[in-house]
Amino acid sequence: MAAGAAPSPIPASDPLPKYLVIVGGEALIQAWRHPKRSITVLLLHCTATAEIVVGSDLFFRSVLSNMQKVYLSRNPTAEKILDLVHSYDGDHICFDHFAFRTFGVDGYGINSLAEFFTDFGYESREELRFPAKKLRALWFSPPNNDGYTRAGIYGPLPRIFISELLVDELSAPSQEIIRKYIKTSANGNKYAVLASTFGELTWEKPTYSDFQEIIRKYIKTSANGNKYAVLASTFGELTWEKPTYSDFQVLSRESEYAGWTLVNGYALNHATVSTHRLESDIRSISKFNKFVEDNGFKLNTEGGILKVSPDGLLQQSSTVADSSLFTFADGITESIPRSYIEFAERLPLPQFRDLQDEEVKEHHRRDGFEVGNADKIFESTSKDQLTRRSA
Repeated sequence: MAAGAAPSPIPASDPLPKYLVIVGGEALIQAWRHPKRSITVLLLHCTATAEIVVGSDLFFRSVLSNMQKVYLSRNPTAEKILDLVHSYDGDHICFDHFAFRTFGVDGYGINSLAEFFTDFGYESREELRFPAKKLRALWFSPPNNDGYTRAGIYGPLPRIFISELLVDELSAPSQEIIRKYIKTSANGNKYAVLASTFGELTWEKPTYSDFQEIIRKYIKTSANGNKYAVLASTFGELTWEKPTYSDFQVLSRESEYAGWTLVNGYALNHATVSTHRLESDIRSISKFNKFVEDNGFKLNTEGGILKVSPDGLLQQSSTVADSSLFTFADGITESIPRSYIEFAERLPLPQFRDLQDEEVKEHHRRDGFEVGNADKIFESTSKDQLTRRSA
């Protein structure tokens, strides 16, 4: 388009951006069609190569905010700790990362959620492998985060950590169960973020059978629900049918990760507080952990309460997951693991150790994740840790 030329209206027949259709409503759709779309396009549909501007940034944060609302509604421990830290330290809570779990089969894995984040400027960074747990993960870095003065969802954007269960490495019965539920999802993977936001499964509730079969069976009930992974996350809904209790038990016996994902879907698995961004003495994670325990909360003890990377620069801890009652498709009501809250301190890299505290920015600190740390953090939803919590 020539400089200064007025843009033409977008024809009504042209496809609308999927996120605009899902969440925008008629007013935003009309704005998209408006002749001055050169502004509205930037505001409403940012791509990975575009600079995030105010409108798209607010939309993106509203999605994260809805995910957080579902997460906190199901995880009273997280809400209580955030309130406690806010009372002690003030309005300085920032999130290091948000983490999600997925089934790595038939399009329901990492990519079902990743596209939403890359559309809004996130970049894929590094793959992590967990052979014993049959898991793979990718983490994504946010757009430039320096200069933010607010906190929480409206502060620096969190990193995103998405893991997937390598379903093809499970036993045949477990694979079948997962695929069965995914078939009922009807493209629910497309709305994974919405599912996370609203806390619903995009597949059926799970039953009692053998392991690889179970996962594949439930995935079959999802009917392409993986296409809506973001929507599923946003609303906290499953994109597949409610599972039966027997299927949940079978999956959990082979993989506690699989059982968790079957009943929680794309819901936010955990949020992580960045302790070094706090302003009081609890900005040190060791003091933070003591503060949390002194207030009656139990931390994940797998590998020790403090998980430290080999270079000593990434230090993490987490609570044990909350549990809640869940009514399965066969009418059985049992307690299931929900989510937990994590804490992380990232220390300055060696070349920046001489900087004064007030000079240290996030990009001066250790970035990324560590397989050894993450492997132990995964145990926050394990039966062993949940049993210890209830003791």
